[in-house]
Amino acid sequence: VQLQASGGGLVQAGGSLRLSCETSGQYGMGWFRQAPGKELEFVTGISRSGSRLYYADSVKGRFTISRDNAKNTVYLQMNSLKPEDTAVYYCAADTSLGSSVKKLASSYDYWGQGTQVTVSS
Repeated sequence: VQLQASGGGLVQAGGSLRLSCETSGQYGMGWFRQAPGKELEFVTGISRSGSRLYYADSVKGRFTISRDNAKNTVYLQMNSLKPEDTAVYYCAADTSLGSSVKKLASSYDYWGQGTQVTVSS
């Protein structure tokens, strides 16, 4: 299983970014983030079919996860970005056959390399 995350960058508060995670197959997917000095945090996840989504309260209403299974790509659209969204963002794959969205990092088997998102105030 290979994951390739991209799309990070520097943006002003209130701006938008879209992250992409290209995978080598179709899996349940999650996005996590880790800010300096903080623990890894679940951001959002999507089931293998795309029918189930889950968002952390901190991003609900601002972030949208989606997937294009024809392209084996999962997207994270981030709008109304805040300085506290600054972190390294990781995509992760859950290769189990279940349809639920996993929220624990330990439930994901494979991880992308991370992409930096910096939001300036």
